[in-house]
Amino acid sequence: MSGEIQKFYYDNKIVKMFAYATGIWGIVGMLVGLLVAFQIYFPALNFNLEYTTFGRTRPLHTNAVIFAFVGNGIFTGVYYSLQRLLKTRMWSDKLSMINFWGWQLIIVSAAITLLAGFTTGKEYAELEWPIDIAIAGIWVVFGWNMFATILTRRERHLYVAIWFFIATFVTVAVLHIVNSFELPVSFMKSYSWYAGVQDALVQWWYGHNAVAFFLTTPYLGLMYYFLPKAAQRPVYSYKLSIIHFWALIFLYIWAGPHHLLYTSLPEWAQTLGVVFSVMLIAPSWGGMINGLLTLRGAWDKVRDSAVLKFFVVAVTAYGMATFEGPMLSLKSVNAISHYTDWTVGHVHIGALGWNGFLTFGMMYWLIPRMFNTKLYSEKLANVHFWIGTIGILVYAVPLYFAGFTQYLMWQEFTPDGFLAYPNFLETVTQIIPMYVTRSIGGTLYLIGALVMFYNIVKTIKAGDFIANEAAEAPALEKAFIPKLGEYWHRPIERKPIQLLIFALIVILIGGAVEMVPTFLIKSNVPTIEAVKPYTPLELQGRDIYIKEGCYNCHSQMIRPFRHEVERYGDYSKSGEFVYDHPFQWGSKRTGPDLAREGSKKLRKSHSWHFNHMENPQSMSPGSIMPNYPWLLKKDIDIESTPAKIRAMQTLGVPYEDGYDAKAIDELKAQAIEIETKLKEEGIKHADANKEIIALIAYLQRLGTDVEK
Repeated sequence: MSGEIQKFYYDNKIVKMFAYATGIWGIVGMLVGLLVAFQIYFPALNFNLEYTTFGRTRPLHTNAVIFAFVGNGIFTGVYYSLQRLLKTRMWSDKLSMINFWGWQLIIVSAAITLLAGFTTGKEYAELEWPIDIAIAGIWVVFGWNMFATILTRRERHLYVAIWFFIATFVTVAVLHIVNSFELPVSFMKSYSWYAGVQDALVQWWYGHNAVAFFLTTPYLGLMYYFLPKAAQRPVYSYKLSIIHFWALIFLYIWAGPHHLLYTSLPEWAQTLGVVFSVMLIAPSWGGMINGLLTLRGAWDKVRDSAVLKFFVVAVTAYGMATFEGPMLSLKSVNAISHYTDWTVGHVHIGALGWNGFLTFGMMYWLIPRMFNTKLYSEKLANVHFWIGTIGILVYAVPLYFAGFTQYLMWQEFTPDGFLAYPNFLETVTQIIPMYVTRSIGGTLYLIGALVMFYNIVKTIKAGDFIANEAAEAPALEKAFIPKLGEYWHRPIERKPIQLLIFALIVILIGGAVEMVPTFLIKSNVPTIEAVKPYTPLELQGRDIYIKEGCYNCHSQMIRPFRHEVERYGDYSKSGEFVYDHPFQWGSKRTGPDLAREGSKKLRKSHSWHFNHMENPQSMSPGSIMPNYPWLLKKDIDIESTPAKIRAMQTLGVPYEDGYDAKAIDELKAQAIEIETKLKEEGIKHADANKEIIALIAYLQRLGTDVEK
């Protein structure tokens, strides 16, 4: 019967489980991040172990914070708010549980495999193909449950938070599938289907929009729900929320190329990335303003409420990060910031301020309500707020100084026209005090999180959990007649499938315009006749380079600046990378660029590389690079060579027919040549079967194809 009052129960159990996971994984991710922050200036904390080097712990940290901490935070907030906004229980408790346990299994698998060196070598998408498939499957389970819940709702209109949840689901699915398109070689080894310039474009289309649609849009949905709830005020502007939503999801998807300015990416694609990045300021700040003005007339509540303090700083950090991002996309500014610690500081303003503080505020608001009690200590929550806020500042500000210091030292010339700091290590040792200060800020932030953990645990112990929260609402009317003169956006809100389709179309436009020409128009990636495929030994060495996470500290992209050309050699061309699956351009220089490491200008002896990998400080006093002694002990995985050659042939690398059959013989012959040379140079214990030999072969190849 129309208008009949129906009784039902909200499922708080699934919210509690995701909330617990958020807190636990948050502490774990921050602990690993703190280890990484110390490792970068104190290499002894790499422990001389294969599984704990910076190259492996850094991807573990980013994945733990993004997918474990923020991911579980998203599910916590969505499962809580969606039920109440739709006035219905989640469609399937079973799907909710599959979502939870599947996601936790993915997180554990990611931690194990990343530390073991199984990585695709693509930032924020390092997980190998079996885990990628699992992620896609669990994401579909989440979306299925969410949409089935929407379709069985008791509320006609979809509130703004739900628009952002829908856009998040559809866009993350597209991003993940497209970027994870890879060719498996074995159970935990694959090669990206794309190469070089095309791989870089797809990766940063994904990487930037992972920030947009995993770290931003779902959290905007949470902001639109939890901030008004905590303030007990309606959202400031419905019209502004509409503009914010549609403009944001349309513009964001175009901005990825701003991560590749001054690289070998076609100039037109770089320009599109810059233009749309600058335009992003408008919708981003529209959202920030809408959030902050929701608190109009409620600032006295902010003074007295730790929850609202967290929300205010979170929204402010969102505004700061979304102003700084477009600014960093300007080519004149990007020339200064790219490859420096400025970018690291920028990212952490968003991660620590926006995602971290919004999650903390949400947890402080949610837990007492689900446990039918008051927060154990408002005073401790305020202590957490101030420790965390100071921690963010102490963390980020030194990195801005470090970024400017790096740039100024890299590009400085003497009056005679020579590089003032030709030794890259000089620029590293100069910023170590800033790294030390950053780690202090990270410690403060972690202490704040531990204070929250204690506060939440005490709150839980004092409360009585409401697993199934009673509610009632009128049944949704079967027939609905729109009101005359109602706002144009209302009909869209009543039709979730249409909303999903519209959102999908909007986000596909930008990606298609940037990627289709890059893939189909050959002139965008011209080939260079001198560039040849890697030899089998070099290919194995490249895989070892990727496994050890060397791309986390070293770039392979020389930009067309005088100081880079003078330091490293001729600037990079797009045709140099046509056989690189995946690309290895990097995004941060903690060590020097390696694009021309094997060239006559930079080439070092085999023995130098051998000794450098065994003990970097022996060749570069003051180096912060960890030791890699296991490379001298572990055998090359020679038996995998034919399969890798066949995979490369499938991807279009022009090895001759039947080359896989003789690849092992060629690998052994080149390895023996390097072993012989090493022994001539005094390395008597050199062994042609060890991984160090393959890595030397790869490093000595870099830059030789296009050398003049």
